[in-house]
Amino acid sequence: MENLKGKSIETLLSAICSMESIDETRAFLEDLCTAKEIEDMAQRFDTAVKLYNGENYLNVSSKTGISSATISRVNKCLKKKGGYVRAIEKLGLGKK
Repeated sequence: MENLKGKSIETLLSAICSMESIDETRAFLEDLCTAKEIEDMAQRFDTAVKLYNGENYLNVSSKTGISSATISRVNKCLKKKGGYVRAIEKLGLGKK
């Protein structure tokens, strides 16, 4: 996204990248975000994994409770082969 530029954004991204463990990252995100924001991000990533692995919108919606608009947005991002795809592949979460 073009609006994710600037010194403050770069500093935040560097801070996230500097975390060395899940516990460190969890602590940082708990300070930075509300529990709901973290849950929403996790739900979007879970949706991305499900779509990447071939699940359809209806199944994803019924399993996650996420809106069709959000599912559509996640799917659009997946098609750009950006961050979701990189993370899914790096974590080995794609169907084997």
